[in-house]
Amino acid sequence: MKSNIFILGAAACLAMTSCSENYWNDHELDDFKVPELTDVQTVDYTLTAADYSTLASNATNKKLAGDALAAQLKAVGSQAYFTDQIPARDYVPALLADPSFPYFTLTDGSSIRLTYRTATGLPADVALAAASQTYVVTEENYQAAWESDNDYVNAFAPSKPASRFIPALLAAAYPDAAEGDLVVANYQEADTDPVFNAVPGPDEPSWQPSEVIGSLATGDQADITAYVTGICGAGFIVTDATGSIFVYMGSSFDSSSYAIGDQVTISGTIGAYNRGLQVTGSSADIEITGKGTYEYPAPVAYTGAALDAALARTDNEGAIYGTMTGTVKVSGNNINILVEGAETAQGGIYYATDEQKALLTDGSKVTVNGYFIAIAGSRYCNFVATEISPAAAAAALSSRAAAVQIASSEVNAMYRYSGGRWTAATEFAVLAHDDYQTMGQRYDNLSNDTPALLIPKFCDINFPYALEGDVKYVVYNYYASSATTRRCDYLTFDGSAWAIDNGIVTETSQFVMTGGKWIYDPNVTITLPAGRGVEISTLYYQTCVDWVSANIDKPTGATYVTSYGNNEYYCGTSAYQGNVDLRPASARAQYAAGYEGMTDEEVVATMKKRFAEEVFPAALGILHPDAAPIDGVDVIYTINFSVYTGTTSAYTIKYRVAGPAKFEFIECDW
Repeated sequence: MKSNIFILGAAACLAMTSCSENYWNDHELDDFKVPELTDVQTVDYTLTAADYSTLASNATNKKLAGDALAAQLKAVGSQAYFTDQIPARDYVPALLADPSFPYFTLTDGSSIRLTYRTATGLPADVALAAASQTYVVTEENYQAAWESDNDYVNAFAPSKPASRFIPALLAAAYPDAAEGDLVVANYQEADTDPVFNAVPGPDEPSWQPSEVIGSLATGDQADITAYVTGICGAGFIVTDATGSIFVYMGSSFDSSSYAIGDQVTISGTIGAYNRGLQVTGSSADIEITGKGTYEYPAPVAYTGAALDAALARTDNEGAIYGTMTGTVKVSGNNINILVEGAETAQGGIYYATDEQKALLTDGSKVTVNGYFIAIAGSRYCNFVATEISPAAAAAALSSRAAAVQIASSEVNAMYRYSGGRWTAATEFAVLAHDDYQTMGQRYDNLSNDTPALLIPKFCDINFPYALEGDVKYVVYNYYASSATTRRCDYLTFDGSAWAIDNGIVTETSQFVMTGGKWIYDPNVTITLPAGRGVEISTLYYQTCVDWVSANIDKPTGATYVTSYGNNEYYCGTSAYQGNVDLRPASARAQYAAGYEGMTDEEVVATMKKRFAEEVFPAALGILHPDAAPIDGVDVIYTINFSVYTGTTSAYTIKYRVAGPAKFEFIECDW
């Protein structure tokens, strides 16, 4: 490290003095030679979610995958496990040499024992779904579906089903789609059709807004009849015939309890905060009396100069409908808009909803329409946002009529390109906002171990008539390492319950640095922890049990496998307990004929031999079908496992890969 710092310092001096490349050697440091830096270590390391993401975005790996495996490589980054198409041995070396990897400075002679996750035998659709794009249906799309710029809703409905319009929208959006491509269509769907231009019946009085907001002042007691025209996380905007005002409900306000176009009556006291008038919602009587259509006026353009000028106001004013365009700046919970030309002022998004936050990513250029309600501190002009679009789409934010309001919900539907057209892929279920809320999630994603707990329950609830053998692909957002990615789980139904069947195993492989490059050292170490419900142990031992059932019990009529089907006493493997049970009494109790005439010692020796030389190597061949010899190298699989004899003991067994998926017993330390 000292040498690195010295060399960097010397290089900086050379650059500043414009000296020749030999200046130091010729004039200051006679016989100076750059030292050869070495950093040789043996490291144990487990890949993190961030590592998988880095690996998938690495330029060398992208080139290796090419167009044919681009989606599968992207999925490794989001799913955080390797696959048959993207194996660790081929794609890890580029990660180890990536500057973001913690040990990228290691030199020749170093080795890294890398622990990672691999899924074997997964359908290709899992990776394709994880790497799929999302098409968000736009307001213009809905207008086209309803064939009107005014009489429309921002949703599909029974008379305008999504299935009628989505295929054409995807065909236009993805003209170069390839056979089998998957895309998630995101849209709103209503259960009922809207009624446009409804005329009140003879006994039904027409609804009229009040004419009071424009003349309100602090301390007034007011009765307001108005439309809801803006909503945030702490309240909502109401607008009558003379103006608009913010109704402050507090930070615990449920923004989903109101909708744009709601017709409300309010009786309450007028207060003020940060030079903005507002209704004190906590003490007001508020009632939603109906649903209507509100047409936004032309917005006031808040340029940088206009925002600076607004800071000078001294009176408490009502809400002003306006628009601003600038760069998003996110700092903790604060979201501001930096508008070009403003010397002091910044736009502020007041209590943005989760949906709005998703559109306001740090550094993005956006145009925000909404209500200017107050001035926070000495520089922030707070807005209740009503519409957020990329800045390039600013021209589309004119005073367009708002859609008729109708209850709708978000839908995410998977579509597949096949045979030259897009069709709904019903074998996929893609979680939407309401699903995450039902699961008790604060945000529209899952994290940590929640998928394993919640995804099977989601299938239980949503597919109550599933039949044994049915499968589902469940797609969801997953949050880890400060990033949200798309994941897909493969689930199977056994007739009574859904189970995630991703076939993920944890493996350990060695990579060594030689000749300045990382190469795969194919020796594999696998640890099978003892205990119930340990996924990797259950997988390996159940494979053993199934092999005994198929190759010993069924052909011979023996009954080494118990009635539960998850443990056997031919060699003692137990998927239920996650160990090898070598108790002679238990073996005889299960199948006495198999051990007739043997002493306890002979029973144990027989079971050990069967496990080491027959059953377990067969299971390894099933679980590692890609294992193959490498010329000039002994490929060794080392497995750490546990044996139960009344007490639990840990042992290590080793195998040599003697042929394709063929394992030859070397030794066991039992």
